[in-house]
Amino acid sequence: MNDHSTRSYALSMQEPPSAEHLALLALLTTRPEDSTWQQLTTGVLNAGSAQTVWDSYASPELIPDPARAAAVERAHADLHAWRQRDLTFVSVLDHAYPRQLRDIHQVPPFLFVAGELVQNDTAVSVVGSRKASSRGLDIAASIARALVQRNITVLSGLAAGIDTAAHVAALDEGGRTVAIIGTGITQYYPKTNRQLQDTIANKGLVLSQFWPDAPPTRYSFPMRNAVMSGYGIASIIVEASEHSGARIQARLAVEHGRPVILTDGVVEATVWGRELTHQPDVHVASSTAQVINIVTEIEQRRAALPGLLSALAMAK
Repeated sequence: MNDHSTRSYALSMQEPPSAEHLALLALLTTRPEDSTWQQLTTGVLNAGSAQTVWDSYASPELIPDPARAAAVERAHADLHAWRQRDLTFVSVLDHAYPRQLRDIHQVPPFLFVAGELVQNDTAVSVVGSRKASSRGLDIAASIARALVQRNITVLSGLAAGIDTAAHVAALDEGGRTVAIIGTGITQYYPKTNRQLQDTIANKGLVLSQFWPDAPPTRYSFPMRNAVMSGYGIASIIVEASEHSGARIQARLAVEHGRPVILTDGVVEATVWGRELTHQPDVHVASSTAQVINIVTEIEQRRAALPGLLSALAMAK
């Protein structure tokens, strides 16, 4: 069941930027000691504070480093500019940040948000080929409608083809859909999905892990796939080619310990699909009913997990 009690927020234009947001942005833009964003994000999560990590890189010298001061000033200017544009910035330490994303190695240090953030959002990815067949589009729409009927959020990447079919079907069914995009939050890709992206922002949620005006790149979409895998409780691959981006998401989901559901068409058409069936928690389905049965089983396992962990703890 989705818990709609935690909603997205836009910071007041008068409210000063938090020290944590300033420190996080300063860390990411300066990358002290050539640290990667992943290393910095892990450090921030471990410390529970971006300010603590930022301070740890401070020189012990009496004279402050002007480059550090400039980085904080830049961060302040960026946050102010984003507020002026009515953009919502959420850091990895903020309460509104989706908790499930903190479980993956590729956890983004921040997200830009358009729409309603829901904590404990029960979402399932429905993804696949951009150049989908009419059968693939029908399957994606059928699965999306069935998920909505179970009060499950339909998660996808707003690409042409399977993604679009899943988003549209979820909206038509009156359900919640979340789009995790491979560009900045102010961009539209593909351009033909501009209206759909705006509709999802108004009725569901659009998330981006990139700077607001970032264009699409060959690297941004695999990064987006990692976040989609982390956000959902499972990934359904409807239709895909041998080199499809959906293949990346399926493999990442296995890495994240998230279940993967492949349609029988994917298994028949791809070597990677057949190889993936040997991995734990990878399922093959030949109908929408089978897909939903597997999703139901996954939900039941998740619901039972706290009780199992509690029993194990008591047994020790």
